[in-house]
Amino acid sequence: MIISLMLLCAFIVICLLISSYQKKRNAMCKSKKHLNGRTAIVTGGTSGIGLEIALDFASRGAKVIIACPFNDEGIEARNRIIEKTGNRNVIFKLLDLASLNSVRQFAKDILKTEDRLDILMNNAGVGIPGDFQTDDGMGFIMQVNYYGHFLLSILLLPLLMRTGTESDKSRIVNMTSITRYIGSYDVDNYDKIRYWFKVRIYSNSKLCFVLFSRALAKRLEGCNVVVNSADPGLVGTKIYESCNVLIGFIVKHFLNIFFKNSLEGAQTALQIALDDKCGLQSGKIYENCEVVNNKFFDNIDTASEKLWERSIKLVKLENHELEFLK
Repeated sequence: MIISLMLLCAFIVICLLISSYQKKRNAMCKSKKHLNGRTAIVTGGTSGIGLEIALDFASRGAKVIIACPFNDEGIEARNRIIEKTGNRNVIFKLLDLASLNSVRQFAKDILKTEDRLDILMNNAGVGIPGDFQTDDGMGFIMQVNYYGHFLLSILLLPLLMRTGTESDKSRIVNMTSITRYIGSYDVDNYDKIRYWFKVRIYSNSKLCFVLFSRALAKRLEGCNVVVNSADPGLVGTKIYESCNVLIGFIVKHFLNIFFKNSLEGAQTALQIALDDKCGLQSGKIYENCEVVNNKFFDNIDTASEKLWERSIKLVKLENHELEFLK
């Protein structure tokens, strides 16, 4: 009994030390940039990290468009953002990233109603709810986390390009994850069902954002748009509840206490979207508000180009929709 208590106390002390170390390392975006007259889209801007990002943008005076596939959640989030920031220029639009038609309808609506787009925050994502195929013939996790965002980004690029200037470039922020390190370069098999462990599918989807950012950055050279990837770190959000509610609940609160909460997890993405220096770089990966190297990629260019070509086919982009890219 005494030994068990001693072990428990030792575990608690270790956790507290880890928490103290981690919390001190958690960088915060220090940009004072105002966003009056600017427009930002935040996918998944109705909960977790996305909601914190939307709140920050709204507090800076931006017109904020939050997008998710759930009407009640979207309306509730919109009302919360308005109440907390006093900014009434907050719009909720339905977007189901698991449907190419929904993505196209959303993009069409944005291009019709908005005269500018300064920031596209590709934040929405699912954990590992299941390995099944969507109506578009793609794996659900891959389509929501990556392919849907790929299509959305390409369709909105003309508006982003018209908005950006040499001194103030438009920005695309892709939300990656530490799990990218265990992602596979086997691009041709990314979309196979019952081929990967579900955790590996999620990891592949987050590696895709890094590869996509790399490929798109090359094609945007000389344009007034930059694209970078944000790794938020270990953040306690409800995404962990997608596999098992009880375990996910425990993991979420453990990470909240000892690593990062949603506000802390939003900081790197905010840094990329707001910091002046970040607007000078493209195709980079940021962790804890700083650029990290991508030397762990042996064949990043080969994998990026292969993913680019495969993504175009899977989301059924037409040649005329890509004419503006190099």
